[in-house]
Amino acid sequence: MSRVPVIRPTSTFATILQLILLGTAMVVGWNMASAPEGALAGIAIYLTYSIGVRLLIPRDHRRGIRLVRHQQYEKAIEEFSRSYEFFTRYAWLDRFRYILLMSPSKMSYREMALCNIAFCYSQIGKGEQALKYYQQAISEFPDCGLAEAAIRMIESAKV
Repeated sequence: MSRVPVIRPTSTFATILQLILLGTAMVVGWNMASAPEGALAGIAIYLTYSIGVRLLIPRDHRRGIRLVRHQQYEKAIEEFSRSYEFFTRYAWLDRFRYILLMSPSKMSYREMALCNIAFCYSQIGKGEQALKYYQQAISEFPDCGLAEAAIRMIESAKV
């Protein structure tokens, strides 16, 4: 297994929201059981939901990450493409990922999918395809610093 660089920009807003939701789950559990065990039940429910929803919904994304870690880039492209299609079809899930998917990520799953597809193409020597997907990422997500940096790197390698 190779050591592939992983970038995980997180949103301060989403992190604070996660802590508020965890605290709320603890308080609700405490009030329902009128005991500290209720707070533990609230934590258990929060964790079960949080982990479960992340295992079920973005599964194509997770499979793609696993394949990248095993340097199976062509197969990973397929998984990331499915992830992109899924979150395009269900854009509301990606838009409200902070609450619905309990994701503190600053990047949307669609943005991550495009950047991951581009990265995979770059790893199999298809720089033009990589450039195309990084440009698509910037087109759809103008603040995508990862794509901007990658494009500059690709362009500097052409000189």
